Amino acid sequence: MAAQLDDAAGSAVPQTGGGSAPPARRGASPGSRRTGTGTPRPPARRAPRSSAPYLLLLPALLATAVFLGWPMVRNLLLSFQNLNMKELIQHLTDWRGTGNYQEILGSEQFWRVTLRTLVFTAVNVVLIMVLGVLIGLLLARLGKKMRLTLSLALVLAWAMPVIAATTVFQWLFDSRYGVVNWLLDKAGWHAMAHYDWVGTQLSTFSVITVLIVWQSLPFVALNLYAATTTIPRELYEAARMDGAGTWQVFTSVTFPFLRPFFLATTFLEIIWVFKAFPQIFAINEGGPDRLTETLPIYAFTEGVGNLHFGMGAAISLLTIVVLLAVTAHYLRLTLRQERHEENAL
Repeated sequence: MAAQLDDAAGSAVPQTGGGSAPPARRGASPGSRRTGTGTPRPPARRAPRSSAPYLLLLPALLATAVFLGWPMVRNLLLSFQNLNMKELIQHLTDWRGTGNYQEILGSEQFWRVTLRTLVFTAVNVVLIMVLGVLIGLLLARLGKKMRLTLSLALVLAWAMPVIAATTVFQWLFDSRYGVVNWLLDKAGWHAMAHYDWVGTQLSTFSVITVLIVWQSLPFVALNLYAATTTIPRELYEAARMDGAGTWQVFTSVTFPFLRPFFLATTFLEIIWVFKAFPQIFAINEGGPDRLTETLPIYAFTEGVGNLHFGMGAAISLLTIVVLLAVTAHYLRLTLRQERHEENAL
């Protein structure tokens, strides 16, 4: 088909002069052109590649190497040392080799904290994605005034600093003067009048989960609403004409069209929740009895709290390894699903 179009285009070009152009000499290069005397011109030279893109990337690469690469190297070196307060004051370097890693990987505490972190991340990410999608779809169906009001509330919640939001939640769930206990008492749950929300593992995790989900919902909801504005309305009208309900419209139109958004957003939320530190530490510092410690809190407690800096550095590097393994597994599942869908089509 392309060859026929090229032949037709070539025959349609008007010829100037009395005769046709002489055929190209055998052996001439395709890029060469002939002068009026029939001598072929040399092919045009390609312009040299510009180094401007690499120069533009250079500041970002240097900043990454200085502010991220060098601390990572220092942290790696510390993880092989026995660095406590004595070595820190006397400026001693006591190399321990892989002793810190062997001690950490051989302790039950590390594996309990790792499992707790994975479960905590999974629960929060599921709640964030489900509620965020529902709020985003609600934004798409509201009128202009209500959409503006809800969007403003989401932006204000998103813009609040993490420590400030955590302090507000500490006030809300205070055992003596908290608004939550007062409302539950007025609603008839008198046993909750002076309930200590940070007294048990489950209740402490409940407060932290509400805080993290509340802070993460605006990102998912606003981005989902923005993504829904790119879907052609004709697809929704065609689905409605075929008799599709709300759930069928979502599964057949909205979800397939926004699949890249769901994959990317879920990936970002896994990273954000997994490394959550200020919310957990400010609520109860990983208590009670270190039962709400996640891997970032565990690394800080062992490194800074117990003054085992080499041990804390090793735990932080293992935390990065666990996070990379989780994200790699998630990406592999998504790529496999996309491959199956392409084969099905």
